[in-house]
Amino acid sequence: MDISRLVKHLFFSERRTARAFLRQGLAAIEAAIQASEASHAGEICFAVEGGLDGLPLFNGQTARERAIEVFSQLRVWDTAHNNGVLIYVLLADQAVEIVADRGIHAYAGDATWEAICQQMERAFARADYQGGAREGIEAVAACLRDHFPHGGHRANELSNAPVVFN
Repeated sequence: MDISRLVKHLFFSERRTARAFLRQGLAAIEAAIQASEASHAGEICFAVEGGLDGLPLFNGQTARERAIEVFSQLRVWDTAHNNGVLIYVLLADQAVEIVADRGIHAYAGDATWEAICQQMERAFARADYQGGAREGIEAVAACLRDHFPHGGHRANELSNAPVVFN
């Protein structure tokens, strides 16, 4: 067990999460997702978590493991064309994870998602949370446009509003 990680997570306050992702920033993220989805047939979800707590933290749950859990919890996998993508941010670890459903992952692959995560992490390291989120959403949207172009009217299968876990 990493004691420094444990302390970071346990003392990562809701206020710090709210400062990183202000209300107007969350609204801008929602608008960016909505605008991007007008240009492709995929679904993008954005989730932010300040820190882990309880048993998952004590058991050493990684940001990746938590992202996969959130992917399932938010039902990002439940899209008609298996082209949902979750962008997950774990602030206490300064980590970004992207979990993509099998339909889009088959085209994009791990290297694509890792490059987008690193780009976002660099922006977040400069405390540019809104800019980093916008860049990540646009990069994911570009990938979705390449492989799942917009094909006319379609239903919005997942909420565009960012999910904030405290």
